[in-house]
Amino acid sequence: MVIRVKVKNSSYNVIIEKGVINCLNEHISSNGKTLVLTDSGVPQIYAKSVADNFACPFIYVLPQGEQSKNVNNYQAILSFMLENGFTRKDRLIAVGGGVVGDLGGFVASTYMRGIDFYNVPTTFLAQVDSSIGGKVAIDFGGVKNSVGAFYQPKGVFIDTVTLETLPDRILYSGLVESIKMAATSDAKLFEYIENCASVRENLEHIIYNSLLIKKDVVEKDEKEHDLRRVLNFGHTIGHAVESYFNGKLYHGECVGIGMLCMSSDTVKERIYKLLTKFGLPTEVQAEPRALLDIAMHDKKSIGDLVVGVYVDKIGDFTLTNLDVNEISRIVERFL
Repeated sequence: MVIRVKVKNSSYNVIIEKGVINCLNEHISSNGKTLVLTDSGVPQIYAKSVADNFACPFIYVLPQGEQSKNVNNYQAILSFMLENGFTRKDRLIAVGGGVVGDLGGFVASTYMRGIDFYNVPTTFLAQVDSSIGGKVAIDFGGVKNSVGAFYQPKGVFIDTVTLETLPDRILYSGLVESIKMAATSDAKLFEYIENCASVRENLEHIIYNSLLIKKDVVEKDEKEHDLRRVLNFGHTIGHAVESYFNGKLYHGECVGIGMLCMSSDTVKERIYKLLTKFGLPTEVQAEPRALLDIAMHDKKSIGDLVVGVYVDKIGDFTLTNLDVNEISRIVERFL
């Protein structure tokens, strides 16, 4: 399966194919130097399989976790590339989840004013969400993704074989992003996931249709001026929950909870059943005031307002500006 993403000054293919990481040299020049960036949570056979496609590969392994997406690692990778003579003609390939893709993309966007960046996402979350769209970043000052850029990859390669080693909890946490996109934009995909007896046996269908939604949004609004905010459904409260629990809950688990806060009763019931079906949390015990403070410092805020996404009917959405009192009511009603 191939999806062509076309934005203002760039276009690239997203290739969804079992075993594609073993034949990347059919799609990317093997000449020059290649930095394969990965982390300790990714089976190293994947990074090695990617590296084996190229004439002069270097593998750089980060510690696993969101905490690796920081200024120190950003600087260390740049230093490594300089020390090993990387030029503007060389490339960086991220092999891993969203942390590796975000950090790797940001390094590529700034090294020598920009080198070729390729993404090989190995988690379901990264495959359906952060793998395309060009948002790259690091965390700074305690704020997630507060320093970054829009920098489109030259290509994205999705190999569903890499999902076979994922535990169910991580897989289903990633599935939340597909549920999110289906809830706002594709009633048929939402119903498909509701009726899906085995996600693992239908991965390519779900990934492909999820990416069609994101492709459409990104092409219409590359830099998140308006429509692209729909991708933040569940994130207003979800990001606050994620920050509050500081890594104890996965991103998708937090977004799932956030979606429940921003849905009509009918939609909430259907999302609740899906989250329960896949063993995902539907509630948390947290201090409302603390969640409110975090939510109001959301980087998507406009002055004293936060742009929220509300789903009244599966397959449709509205954007709404929320002030501190409205978010406070949402948080207190949920908790």
